Amino acid sequence: MFKIYVEKQTGREIKGIVSDNGGEFTSKEFLDYLMKNGIKFWSTAPYTPQQNPISERANRTLMERTRCLLLDSKLLMNWWGEAAATAAYLLN
Repeated sequence: MFKIYVEKQTGREIKGIVSDNGGEFTSKEFLDYLMKNGIKFWSTAPYTPQQNPISERANRTLMERTRCLLLDSKLLMNWWGEAAATAAYLLN
């Protein structure tokens, strides 16, 4: 279900998944699903975001845009959540 949803939304095929060995991504059922669907799986050491630079860059970009929105609008930090949601909307 998730695979179909993502592929329809992006127009691209899922080729692989990177995980930090979280329990939900290492179960036999999940790994069997990946194998059955021809999806490669790479795992990194837990708590080492340096091993996944793509997602780290995306997170950094999101936080930078959030800060810029708050500074430019002169809003209080209470609006952090709204600014982050707006930044995510603008990026997507």
